[in-house]
Amino acid sequence: MARALALDGRGSLATVAALGLILAATAAVLLAMGRIPICACGTVELWYGRADGPGNSQHLTDWYTPSHVIHGFLFYGALWLGARFVPGLRPFGLRLVLATLVEAAWEIAENTPMVIDRYRAATIAFDYVGDTILNSMTDILAMMVGFFLAAWLPVWMTIALAIGLEIWVMAAIRDGLALNILMLLWPLESVRAWQAGG
Repeated sequence: MARALALDGRGSLATVAALGLILAATAAVLLAMGRIPICACGTVELWYGRADGPGNSQHLTDWYTPSHVIHGFLFYGALWLGARFVPGLRPFGLRLVLATLVEAAWEIAENTPMVIDRYRAATIAFDYVGDTILNSMTDILAMMVGFFLAAWLPVWMTIALAIGLEIWVMAAIRDGLALNILMLLWPLESVRAWQAGG
């Protein structure tokens, strides 16, 4: 399969098959970890807009979905740069598969007890219980959307869109990708107080 992916172009059958396998394997691993398929509330919402509510990370999309779109921008940029030095990375499909593997690995890691506890201790997500499998799948799909957008849009527009998404989310919920990374790796009490509305 590796050889087929190395030779493919956009939309090839090998790429689609590999992406399907990654999604299925990720869902299976999350299920084995004890993650629930859908919200325990028994409903599936297209959008859940309360960042501090019990349905956050339990439905299809929420305020953290834009962060996953930005992941796609970042992965596309990193792999595009890598392909300039490693010719084997030039096929678009291979780069998309690699980005999806990284995002899937993050979704699995993010839902381990260690990371869930870290979110609760270091961020304002005191009641975070992890993602449903459905939410993790749509997070991965959001990354793929970002990856395709970065491939299609001019670089300046991708950067502007990333900044715009971050500002929009930060203004709405006092969080976003940059703050999420900061607070997970190097929590600052002043930022935490600001996020809590202080």
